Amino acid sequence: MNAIKIPIFVFFVVAIAGCQTTPSTITPPQDCPIVEAVSCPVCEVQECPKPVVVEKIISSCETTPPTACESAPIETKYQIIGETEWAIIEPGDLVFETRIDTGAETSSIHAEDIQLIEKDGKRWVRFNLSDPKTGVKIPLERRLHRRIVIKKKTKGENDRRFVVRMWVTIGNTRTWLDVSLSDRKDFDYPLLIGRNMLMDNFVVDVSRHHTLPKPADQRAGQ
Repeated sequence: MNAIKIPIFVFFVVAIAGCQTTPSTITPPQDCPIVEAVSCPVCEVQECPKPVVVEKIISSCETTPPTACESAPIETKYQIIGETEWAIIEPGDLVFETRIDTGAETSSIHAEDIQLIEKDGKRWVRFNLSDPKTGVKIPLERRLHRRIVIKKKTKGENDRRFVVRMWVTIGNTRTWLDVSLSDRKDFDYPLLIGRNMLMDNFVVDVSRHHTLPKPADQRAGQ
C-alpha cells in the first residue's frame, strides 16, 4: 500500500521546476502595419456625344425632268412638203406659188370676172386667172361642178363660191381636183391647197418651205 502512493506535492514541484528550466520560444506579437486607405476615383458620368450628320437623307423623291428627245427623221411613203410650194394649174399651165393649208377642206384659187353661163343646156363658169409672171389675164371656161358656202368669221353674208375641176400638179403628183373660185387679192398666195389634195398624197412639215423645185413654165413662147 505504501509503495503505490506518490505524494502529490512532489508532482507539483517537478512540474514547476520543468516550467522554469524550459526556455521560452514564444515571439511576442507584432503590430500589423497600418494599411493606408486607397480612395477609388469616382468616375464622372459622361454624356454620349451628339451624332454628327454625315449625309442628309431625303425621304421625298424629286421628279426627274423629262429628257428632250432629238427629232427623228420622218419615215413615210408620202412625199414631204412645206408650208409653201410651187404648183401648176391646168388648163392654162400657170405656175403659182402655193400656200399649203391642212385646215382648209377644199382648195381655192384667185379668179376674176366670174360668170355663170349656159352652154348646150349645161352650166359653165367663165373666169380669168392672172399670170403670176406677167400679170396678163388668162380667160378660162370650166364646167360647173358644184357650189359651196363659206361661213365668214365676221358678221355679214356667207361667201357662195363656184367649184370647178382642174388639174393641179405639185412635184410628181398630178391630181384632178375640185377648186373653188374666190377673191384672194388680199392674200399673199393666189392658190391655196387644202386637204382634198393633201390627203393620201403628202405629209406637211410647216417648218419647211419650197422643198420641191420650181417647175419650168411649159407654155410656148415663155
